[in-house]
Order: sequence, then C-alpha cells, then structure tokens
Amino acid sequence: MLTGTLRNEIDQLWEKFWTGGVTNPLTVIEQISYLIFARMLDEKEIQKENQYNTEVSLGRTPTPFERIFPETDEGQLLRWKNFKSIKGDKLIKHLRDNVYPHFGKIEVKNNKEINADMMAFMADADVMVRNPTVLQEAISMIQKLPLNKSDIKGDVYEYLLSKLTTAGINGQFRTPRHIIDTMIELIAPQPTEVIADPACGTAGFLARTMEYLNRKHSSEFGILKDEEGNKYYTGDKLTPYRDHIEQKMFWGFDFDDTMLRVSAMNMLLHGVTGANIHYQDSLHKNMQQNYPDQVKNFFDVILANPPFKGALDTAGVNPQILDHVKTKKTELLFVSHIINMLNVGGRSATVVPDGVLFGSSKAHVELRKFLMDENQLEAVISLPSGVFKPYAGVSTAVLIFTKGGSTDHVWFYDVQADGFSLDDKRTPIKDNDLSDLVAKFKLRDKAVAESEKNDKSQKEFWVSKEDIASNKYDLSINRYKKVVYKEKKYVPPKKILDKLISLENEILIDLKELKDLL
Repeated sequence: MLTGTLRNEIDQLWEKFWTGGVTNPLTVIEQISYLIFARMLDEKEIQKENQYNTEVSLGRTPTPFERIFPETDEGQLLRWKNFKSIKGDKLIKHLRDNVYPHFGKIEVKNNKEINADMMAFMADADVMVRNPTVLQEAISMIQKLPLNKSDIKGDVYEYLLSKLTTAGINGQFRTPRHIIDTMIELIAPQPTEVIADPACGTAGFLARTMEYLNRKHSSEFGILKDEEGNKYYTGDKLTPYRDHIEQKMFWGFDFDDTMLRVSAMNMLLHGVTGANIHYQDSLHKNMQQNYPDQVKNFFDVILANPPFKGALDTAGVNPQILDHVKTKKTELLFVSHIINMLNVGGRSATVVPDGVLFGSSKAHVELRKFLMDENQLEAVISLPSGVFKPYAGVSTAVLIFTKGGSTDHVWFYDVQADGFSLDDKRTPIKDNDLSDLVAKFKLRDKAVAESEKNDKSQKEFWVSKEDIASNKYDLSINRYKKVVYKEKKYVPPKKILDKLISLENEILIDLKELKDLL
C-alpha cells in the first residue's frame, strides 16, 4: 500500500504529463519507466563504487567491477545523479541523443540485477515528452520515489498501471487486479513452481503472484507498517527460494514491445530481477524453434487472460496446438496451447469468453471434449458481463483445470457481483462474491455431487461429466443452473376496484365541502 502523500504526488505527476500533451496513458508509463531505469542503473553503479572504495579504505585488494558508465566526462554525464539537474531543451536533447542510446550499449555479464532482456527492451527508448518543464517535474518526482525499498516500489508501479483503467482505450491491456488476485488465490502458486503467462501484457498475473507469495511467506517479523498503518509483506520466509524466484520462476510472452518494456520493469520493481520476459507470439509456429523446452510439458502454473475474438491463419500456428483443435479462433487456440505448455499435474486459471463454453462449432466441441476427457476440468466460474467495462462488455468465465487424468464432475460458481457496479463507471459497491468464491472453492467436496445437498439453484453446484457430454459438452452455467420461480401474489381485481371507488367517493366529498365554502 502507498501512503496518501506518495499517491497524491504520483497523481500530480500524471496530471503534468496530461497537461503537457502526453495523453496516452501507456506512453506516460513507458516514459516514466525509462527514467526509473536510468535512476536504477546509476544506483547500481553507486553501490559498486561504494563497495570498491570501502575495500580500498580497509587496505584490501579491491574487487574490480565492470562499469555501467564510462569514466570519461561524457560517460559520467549519462548518470542520473549528473543529468537530473540539466534544464530546458538541453535535457530533452541529452536524454534523446546520449542517455537513452547508452541503454543499448551496456554489456551485462553475470549481473542478476540488470538482465540482458531488460537491456534489450530498453535499447530503443525514445523521448516522447516535448515539454522540458514536464520532464523536469517527472525527474523531480522519480527522485523522491523510494526505489530502495523493495516492498514499496512494486506498489508504486502498480499504482501507475492502475491508471490504464481510468484513462484511454489502453485499459484493455489490463485485467482488473481484483480478478487477477482471485484467480491467483484459486490456484495458490508455490515458491518452488514455474509460472507463465503466454500473453503477459503488463505482467499483472506475474507481478501479483509475487505479491501473493510475499503475503503467504512473511513471518510475524517480516510484516512491516508505514506511518499510516499500511502493511508491507517482505516475504522473509522466501529466502531459500530466492535464486529460483529471481531467475527461473516467472515467464511471460508478448509481441508488443511497449508491453514487454512495461512488464519487465513491473517485475524488476517487484523484486524479480531475472524474470523471463520474451518477445514472442505464443501461438506462432516459431515458438517451437525459439523456446522448444517451454512449448510443451514445462510449466507448473499458467495464469492468463488471452486475447478474445482474434482470427489467425492456421499456416502460421504451431502445429502442436492444432493437434487438439483445428480452428483460427485465438481464444480456442490459447486454451489448447496452455494445456500443451503445462506439465502433467500442472494447473491453470484462464479467462475465456462465454463463446468458448457453449459454441456449437466442431472446434468448440472438440476443445471442450479434450479438456474433459484427457484433463481434469476442476471448475467453471461465471463472471458478470460488466467485469471488463468500459472497454468490453463481453461475458466471460474462468476455467480452472489440471493437465492429465480425466474429469468426472465439474464445479460451477455463478459470480453475480465483484465489488463494483457493472456499468461503464465501475464504482465500488458492497456486494462482492469473490471472497465467498475462494472460500467455497477451497472447501468444495466432490462427495456432494451425487447427494441431495447438490442444489443447482444456488450459486455453487456440481455437474456430472455424463450430463455435460449429453449436452455437447456445453459448459455454460445457465445450461445447468435451476431457476426457482417464486409465485407472486396479486391483489384481486375486485378489491382494487373497491379501493378505487372508495377513493373516488372521498374525492367527491372533499369537492362538495370545498364548494360549500365558496
């Protein structure tokens, strides 16, 4: 959680960009990311210099280190501490012509804190701010950010990303965080596992998984509070797993350069220094050549909200995906791809449009049949149709499944409220089924499936595979949920007429009394 003061300062910075002519929220975040990265590079250099100087002062042979910035006057002017005081148009020119091009020239050797992927994403950085005052304000604000505190800097970036839902069409890139958090709670990732998002966008699923792990693995002494009483989870009990978490645990794929920059920075600021964020169209056949190990039987957990309603030329699709479903529809191809990527026993929570659940085409039915016959479909969670408003009103569901085995019963849950209004404004409301969903999912008992306690008129219930198969593997909740109609009692017409006559008589009496007074 951020303090109110810091949140207000970020809001003011955002407003400065907006009034300075940078109105695309994704561009604002990208520009802030470049500046944050420049500051982090300088702080890394300062840390190495301090260590070197300490060893010298103690009379020891100092450990040589590879400098990020040349020791020349020009090289030192590339450092945050030196260029942050430059004013006016000179600042814009210096960043565009010198500082940002240097990102692509830095060699990374055995440096876990500045990985090669991050350098590659930052190599084509450019200055999109044309107002030097706005740029100076941004530098001043970033100088104040507590980037040395790992438990806060992730929150800073999350708050910046939250702006994507309140400004501009780019909000479509961002899955609502409360939905992400719920999906993570349902899957319950462990610190020893390997986790992926094949269409990672801003890396919301991956970054929030790191926050989940910190919450679940903080001791009593690892939970800190700021001056406003906000809790911070340090994840101190994750120490034995740090190397795995920082280098091997997280994988994200996307084919949008801006998304990759933002997602890589998001993971870095969440304390994951070596997240495997890669430029890759996950469905393309070159995934097989570029990531042969990851394309099949590799991941323990996959969390995803892949693109809806896309159509691809099957000639460019990984043929292993087409083994399960022959289609051009991306929402079907992604589900098949996710199953391939999982280890046997690996599990996934994936958002799909409702069409995946009830579509009658051969491809739709084949995919659902494969999902149930050769895997364990654990749950179908129906989400309200307004969850992705104002950017999309499509009805969606979350599929929870485990690779391998087969399905005998499927657990359904009907989420009717997610804590926000279902109109375009999405204002907070009291009604919220998400905590109940998580609690009921963890306590679900398959023994109830064939008992009288399995009440299909409730929000949660079980459906047998036989019942689903007899309905062409239809997985839409309305196919199986029983609607209980309550008999409404109406006042008999005679009584209504008697009441009207009585009222009419009272009006006539009042009118007569009024006439007598005149």
